Amino acid sequence: MVFQTAGITVSPWIPPLVAFVISFFTSMGGVSGAFLLLPFQMSFLGYTHPSVSATNQLFNIVAIPSGVYRYFKEGRMVWPLTWVVIIGTLPGVFIGAVVRVAYLPNPRHFKLFAACVLLYIGFRMARDLLKKNTGNTSRNGSEIRFQETVRRHRSGASVQAASENPPLAVVKVTHFNLRRLGYTFYDEPFDVSLWGIISLSFIVGIVGGIYGIGGGAIIAPFFVSFFGLPVYTVAGAALMGTFVTSLAGVAFYQLIAPFYPNVQVAPDWFLGILFGAGGMAGMYLGARCQKFVPARAIKWMLAGIIFFTALKYAAAFLGY
Repeated sequence: MVFQTAGITVSPWIPPLVAFVISFFTSMGGVSGAFLLLPFQMSFLGYTHPSVSATNQLFNIVAIPSGVYRYFKEGRMVWPLTWVVIIGTLPGVFIGAVVRVAYLPNPRHFKLFAACVLLYIGFRMARDLLKKNTGNTSRNGSEIRFQETVRRHRSGASVQAASENPPLAVVKVTHFNLRRLGYTFYDEPFDVSLWGIISLSFIVGIVGGIYGIGGGAIIAPFFVSFFGLPVYTVAGAALMGTFVTSLAGVAFYQLIAPFYPNVQVAPDWFLGILFGAGGMAGMYLGARCQKFVPARAIKWMLAGIIFFTALKYAAAFLGY
């Protein structure tokens, strides 16, 4: 099948299949998988126009709601954190879209930018994972207890046994004001600076707008490694923030397309929807299975994927 905007020819079953596999694993860490779909489109499909960033964000719009629904249903959506991320990220997305089209239309230069961003994220995550657990007992304690409760639920051999198991913990917001945001998870308190989240979100919005990922791949690892929040509680907020900012990103790319008549800026709608259809199924299953996977395994999986993608971009920039 020929995709006119993308300028590529590919079988229609490949995009949804690839998106399904990627999204199943990445959604467990609060990441849509768009940051991996972009190198797939550029390196394997040959889609190198700036519009690939908009198409990637269109994938987010179609795919993410199913994953958010699962996290909401299980009571692990930190809504104040979600709104703060959206407020901080949206302005940056618009700036990033202009930078991508005006200053990084060359695929080679864009790959260097992407490699630097991903290497920094991967380094932060790997450093956090290699640290000793000293000083992280609160975060690790809540995640361990969550896993223990999940195991008890899964091992209940009868209705009576299952009824004796404690319910899976939900997130409870304790305070939310102009300075701090706090919540509890398994009775462990977590408290973060509101303006710290907004500042980080603004920077992430710019980078995500350039890269075409909505920012989830960047902000989720930062929540875990820098702010010390449990991965089980940030995944839903990161995905929802990515969804809203991707809506804004696609709309903005579409609006500025007439001002760049010699450059493909608007998304390839059909290709983006095909990717999104596979991602929708993958994210729903990934969000549902997240609670059965140890938090440390999720973090190592994210770090490994990020490093692999970054090194591939760096090699492409160097001509290998």
